Amino acid sequence: MSNDSWNTIRTLAALFTQLDTARDMTPEEQWTLQILKISEEVGEAAQAVIGARGTNPRKGDSHTWEHVQEEVADCVITGMVTLARMRPDDAPDYFATVLAKKAAKFLPYSA
Repeated sequence: MSNDSWNTIRTLAALFTQLDTARDMTPEEQWTLQILKISEEVGEAAQAVIGARGTNPRKGDSHTWEHVQEEVADCVITGMVTLARMRPDDAPDYFATVLAKKAAKFLPYSA
């Protein structure tokens, strides 16, 4: 991920943290609500899949796969913002470390 992307994520995280802090929310309350926001975004992605597959008889084909892709991107963005809010000093490095650890379970080792 580019530094520009992480800079945008950090800026969003700082803005949302500032707004929530002004509402006298503790960091833990902010993190809790941000994690609930991830759940909301996942629900929207699921709803888009249902619409793309046309499996809701009342709505039919209400979404495209491009809508689904956008909702998945929203999930990723929200997750990254959440991580940056929880770890403002090292989110990119922490993410890279966890990604490498998780990927090592599936990808063959290469030197």
